[in-house]
Amino acid sequence: MHASMAEIKLEEHWKEVLKAEFEKPYFQSLKSTLVEAKAAGKIIYPPGGLIFNAFEQTPFPKVKVVILGQDPYHNPGEAMGLSFSVPRGVPIPPSLKNIYKEVQRGLGVPMPAHGDLSGWAQQGVLLLNAMLTVEKNSPGSHRDIGWQLFTDAVIQAISKEKKGVVFLLWGNFAKSKKNLIDTDRHFVLEAAHPSPLARNAFAGCGHFEKTNQLLAEQGLEPINWAL
Repeated sequence: MHASMAEIKLEEHWKEVLKAEFEKPYFQSLKSTLVEAKAAGKIIYPPGGLIFNAFEQTPFPKVKVVILGQDPYHNPGEAMGLSFSVPRGVPIPPSLKNIYKEVQRGLGVPMPAHGDLSGWAQQGVLLLNAMLTVEKNSPGSHRDIGWQLFTDAVIQAISKEKKGVVFLLWGNFAKSKKNLIDTDRHFVLEAAHPSPLARNAFAGCGHFEKTNQLLAEQGLEPINWAL
């Protein structure tokens, strides 16, 4: 099954930057895997139209910050194609609560009543998960189907084509991607994962105010982290 470029609904700038990836065998295989899983009646998150939501919300020319996540949420109604984000009306997950607490601590921004991070994405914060799909109730189920090759290529494209992007790497998995980033051209801030399992080690990392400082030093508009 060969996927033509026309079938892949992706924001135009990203499509151009990543076009070589779509032609590679691993991407053809990845698409086939997803098509077969759906044909077998498996439920995949996020819904098809939201798989590339991070790219839709944050076109390539607008990327100023990257927040790297791992897997989409695997419970019904949560995954929306943006790392750490859930749709309005869905309870705020524990990791995101800790992220909000750190924003509040560092910048005095009030705690939002919802978990929809689209407002960050639209300001140039690429909310990228390393795996863009997951099977219902089965965390990590799509870890080895090819998504990491694709999202590694995304990180490398940003590293190569852009300058002065702030990468926020939280937890060991995200930190393992640091070798894809040219640290002479970009900024990398590392911290523990915001999950409660990391025993609150994320608190006090100061990443949100540091990010805005790094953007301001380059003459760029800081992110308004209030939602």
